Amino acid sequence: MLLPRTARLASTLRIAVNSKFNAFSRFYSDAAPGTLAKTPLHDLHVAKGAKMVPFAGYSMPVLYSGESVGESHNWVREKAGLFDVSHMVQHRLTGPGALPFLHFVTPSDLTRLPQFQSTLSVFLHPTTGGIVDDLIITSHGPEDFYIVTNAACKDKDLAYMARNMRHLSSSDIKHEVLIGQGLVALQGPLAKDILTEYLTGLTGSPVDLSKLYFGTSMFVEIPSLGEKLHVARAGYTGEDGFEISISEKNTETVTMGLLDVGSTGDRIRLSGLGARDSLRLEAGMCLYGHDLDDTTTPIEGGLKWLVGKTRAMDGNFLGAEIISRQYDSWSFVPRRRVGFIVEGPPAREDAEIVEKGTDDVIGKITSGCPSPTLGKNIAMGYIQSGFHKQGTEVGIKVRGKERSGTVTKMPFVETKYYKAP
Repeated sequence: MLLPRTARLASTLRIAVNSKFNAFSRFYSDAAPGTLAKTPLHDLHVAKGAKMVPFAGYSMPVLYSGESVGESHNWVREKAGLFDVSHMVQHRLTGPGALPFLHFVTPSDLTRLPQFQSTLSVFLHPTTGGIVDDLIITSHGPEDFYIVTNAACKDKDLAYMARNMRHLSSSDIKHEVLIGQGLVALQGPLAKDILTEYLTGLTGSPVDLSKLYFGTSMFVEIPSLGEKLHVARAGYTGEDGFEISISEKNTETVTMGLLDVGSTGDRIRLSGLGARDSLRLEAGMCLYGHDLDDTTTPIEGGLKWLVGKTRAMDGNFLGAEIISRQYDSWSFVPRRRVGFIVEGPPAREDAEIVEKGTDDVIGKITSGCPSPTLGKNIAMGYIQSGFHKQGTEVGIKVRGKERSGTVTKMPFVETKYYKAP
């Protein structure tokens, strides 16, 4: 089954390779406002009073008028938030060369991925094993994969994919970038009820989401919209939730429909980048360009689980020499991504981690914020192996002063994914 043809742009092997990748800050980019792209929901965000900011080359809502980031965060934890994530890049890889290509550029064992199930994975640099980008891969069939990558990495990802397709002489792969395709994330404990009511109302017959578990997806035929919605039980908040891929022309219609259904009982609100960032940090999830980058291997990044054991043994993927060595022995892993509870002011990105009571730098914070759920300051970062064990006390330099930090297990807040029994 296919996503709507009107949303596709066949890129095959003709992707430009000279585009420049620009690093980005957490919410703001260097792009001038006039150059920013807009999602299909841009006008709706403005009409709803959103504060729009540059993010990954797009004009995106960071929060909505009359509500703080903390209030929005807590609303998602208690009810349901609707996030516009249409800036993310959606792809389809099809053909007999699709699986061999993905096995060449990622360490995942996709032969073990059932149809309509997803996995987190990473594109890898050939010599260093560093992470080019993290991505979600969903199997729609043995020769059909739906992929979502980060907007901030779009240019370098497309160049990377085209370069490696040429390297493999993969004329039997069709690569499509779903230009303009909408993507919304409905997150929170009431998400299932709202989505069930909405889909049932559209289709005229009951839609059962009880067997759609975390990491799985399905197509839902919507005759009145003239398309099939791709519904994945997934998200970036640690809560139960769904990501819905929609044609550009129907994105606002579906979004307004969900908001209308959720308005009964005051169950849903639009949510922005601010709450998305604090929610994902409480859930211990990485933000590319901050907690993961080109210098980080999956093992250092705490993502050993996504490296297939048989893949680490056969070593037939980019960066395998380094990654397989680290997979086999922690002695080859110089640093680890860990969580911290921080006393005093919150520790932000780039704050130095020192051995307690000394000036010896042993790591760096990559993300940090006050946790609305815990009422504590939380952070994640990289620390030298040997200091990574839970309960280790360290110093963290905040505003020039050493603050006490404790290495803490992640996620900071227990996740509530809906999993198979």
